[in-house]
Amino acid sequence: HWEAMPTKDEIRDFSIMIKDLSIEKRIGLMDAICHHCKESGLEIEVAATLLSSALKAEIKEEAQDLNLLKKSSKLPL
Repeated sequence: HWEAMPTKDEIRDFSIMIKDLSIEKRIGLMDAICHHCKESGLEIEVAATLLSSALKAEIKEEAQDLNLLKKSSKLPL
């Protein structure tokens, strides 16, 4: 069924909450998202729509640091 797209405020608030949870629990961003979804009952697919582009970039960097994702050879321009 159709879900409304999240607002910029909802995306911002979710990103802040995930970063705070990551720091508080001393876990990675991906783990923080999974933890939040498990605790709140939020579906992972819904959480994915709430990720800001900045948070996605941080998650990508974190995944590269953990060798879960190949490092890109492009310079960020």
